[in-house]
Amino acid sequence: MGFVHRRRRGAELFLLVLALAVGVGGYAAVGLGVDQEVPADLVGYGGWLAALVVLAHVVVRFFAPYADPVLLPIVAALNGLGLAVIHRLDLAYEAAGKSQHDFAQQQLTWMTLGVVLFVLTIALLRDHRVLQRFTYTSGLGALALLLLPMLPGIGNTVNGARIWINVGPFSFQPGEVAKVLLVVMFAGYLVLHRDALALAGRRVLFIDLPRGRDLGPILAMWAVSLSILVVQRDLGSSLLFFGLFLVMLYVATERPGWLIVGGLMFFGGAGFLYWFSATTGRLSHIQNRVNIWLDPMAYYDKSPGSGQLVESMFGMSWGGLIGRGFGEGQPDRVPYAESDFIVGAIGEELGLTAVMAVILLYGLIVERALRAALISRDGFGKLVATGLAAVLALQVFVVIGGVTRLIPLTGLTTPFLSYGGSSLVANWVIIALLLRISDQARRPVPDLSGNDDSDGFGDDATQVVKLST
Repeated sequence: MGFVHRRRRGAELFLLVLALAVGVGGYAAVGLGVDQEVPADLVGYGGWLAALVVLAHVVVRFFAPYADPVLLPIVAALNGLGLAVIHRLDLAYEAAGKSQHDFAQQQLTWMTLGVVLFVLTIALLRDHRVLQRFTYTSGLGALALLLLPMLPGIGNTVNGARIWINVGPFSFQPGEVAKVLLVVMFAGYLVLHRDALALAGRRVLFIDLPRGRDLGPILAMWAVSLSILVVQRDLGSSLLFFGLFLVMLYVATERPGWLIVGGLMFFGGAGFLYWFSATTGRLSHIQNRVNIWLDPMAYYDKSPGSGQLVESMFGMSWGGLIGRGFGEGQPDRVPYAESDFIVGAIGEELGLTAVMAVILLYGLIVERALRAALISRDGFGKLVATGLAAVLALQVFVVIGGVTRLIPLTGLTTPFLSYGGSSLVANWVIIALLLRISDQARRPVPDLSGNDDSDGFGDDATQVVKLST
């Protein structure tokens, strides 16, 4: 017996029920822990959350029946847990006498928009290879989006990083959409030029370095990433975009020399900028981030200081292995706990165990994305799936690494957990693209052998006709 192609939509539905139990159960646990009663709007909240999840499942069942059955339940569980934690922070802000917030309600609205775009992507994009036609258009669109925050009038600086734009009453982070467009652009470019980029150059210390004439793309991305770091003051996006390009370049060429050259270029450029800021006093935000990372306690009472990082570390230490429980901690002491430091809030009230479970779920998303890349039948799909997996992996690494003081703090949000509309919507689209590639790779191959002789024109119908002269 050969390999049997299975749709596994029933397994997906079962896992979605467990994911809803995480989201709705977490929301109920917050009410019990804070107010000692089940929230009055639990039925309405749970019904809306279930409707969104079921809608996504039905669309996948009809339009991508062979897609990976694990991705959607994991995303639903993370999104539901994030909503519960954000609701907990809303109640903490209200109890502390701070201005009343409705972050959880807004996040649910953004989730609704994200699911709508997820549905439209699955239903309208029937073949991911169509995106290859828009390689350079995607690159120009990504560049325009990255430049938007620098325009006067609409650009906005938040927490020292100029990565936001204001459109009426709404604020938007265009870099979240730019990362998806960059994946499409890199994949389309590398499919066409992988052979030239894979040619061996000079061998140095047992490492095959690329040819000098092929360094143009990596030099361009190096300049763009450092420009983001200098002009927009955003270490996270700088590391994300350059790391994304390096990973896709390595996968396309299978040459580790690109990783070594790219890593040396990025860390060398960042080190030079740190030295420049320490010597001249300019670009002080780079020096502040590094100094806070090296010795956070020394900058606790300073401005800009390390109060956010130190309070989060205290909270996670107080939470220990199993946490204090919803309503028993003080996550509101951390500024912007609903966005930048939601992992710290989870660590304080749900403990290290919950943080490890969250990291494991992210690891499963990346693993399923890379599996879709491995079994994809076209080079463009392989690179797109790999790029999207790298985007999620790098974003989780720089965010959780910053919160746990593994690396300097960045301005990125934790995918599907943190409060933030642009990030949540873009990540739902990423999952839709991964499901489309997975469906294309897992569905049965059409029979093109042409052995059907039922039309009467097979070998048996061939006759020899002798011509008399």
